[in-house]
Amino acid sequence: MTVNQRIVLAARPDGNVKPQDFRLESVALEPLEDGQVRVRNHYLSLDPYMRGAMNEGKSYRAAQALDDTMVGGTVGEVVESRNPKFAVGDVVVGGYGWQLYGQSKGEGLRKVDTSRVPMQAYLGVAGMPGVTAWVGLNRLIQPQAGNTVVVSAASGAVGSVVGQLAKAQGCRVVGVAGGPVKCQAVVRDYGFDACVDYKAGRLYKDLQAAAPNGIDGYFENVGGEVLDAVLPQMNAFGRIAVCGLIAGYNGESIPVQQFRHVLISRLKVQGFIVSEFPDAWPPALAELAQAVGEGRLKYSETISKGLESAPQAFIGLLRGENFGKQLVQLV
Repeated sequence: MTVNQRIVLAARPDGNVKPQDFRLESVALEPLEDGQVRVRNHYLSLDPYMRGAMNEGKSYRAAQALDDTMVGGTVGEVVESRNPKFAVGDVVVGGYGWQLYGQSKGEGLRKVDTSRVPMQAYLGVAGMPGVTAWVGLNRLIQPQAGNTVVVSAASGAVGSVVGQLAKAQGCRVVGVAGGPVKCQAVVRDYGFDACVDYKAGRLYKDLQAAAPNGIDGYFENVGGEVLDAVLPQMNAFGRIAVCGLIAGYNGESIPVQQFRHVLISRLKVQGFIVSEFPDAWPPALAELAQAVGEGRLKYSETISKGLESAPQAFIGLLRGENFGKQLVQLV
């Protein structure tokens, strides 16, 4: 009988997430039934949405259950199959969460080609974060050549893709990131026209200098002071795609001071959840994988080693310590 290891939610965080909010367990996997497949996960995706799932209360997704495996995207290899749709050796993306093995009837599993795209990239640039960038930019912001598009958390897994896609469409692209190292990489590696360091203490003025013709589209990942600096600089009829608000994910109350500019500039502001755009996934995944395979879409990864490292890596993600996509390598 195969022994699995998993990390469960042991307690709901009070403010900042702590290591003791999680618990590592060993559990036995039952033999496969007809129609089931067993996957040895190679990589686990860590994403900001998981912080909201740890809370009780109203949200766009069900709360993470206590004493249950933490949710999360995975990519791995089929090691046993009693399902004709999957063969041993297939590489599959799924949502098995924080554990070494996944076992199911194959619902939600997607076979991927690793001949040109590394398997872990299907959890980042060529996976859900990449599709999130694609949807927010193309479906909500709908930029035109010559527009100025601003992206917060520009060095992250989503923001870095947004900027590259917007640049490819002829836009001026300005990133917002924390610290000079991240800002330098946003311009050097991802091709943004400029990047503003929100930690430098001159956010409004630096953003104004980087976007002298105003802002036509804004991809929001952060909220807080960044949103307040952007709103007064939006051009009339600008579009804002709200993907995340990580500045308040630990329960902080961060009121928006400049919301009146939504009316003044007749802005279109829309929050979105990428899973609610099922028709966008096939074209987005195809475009992203091709661009990665051809070297046109750049990406970075921060990889921690071992399942037991996941809690601390997740805490670091919420603090902005990662660069690019945060992953946990399980093999």
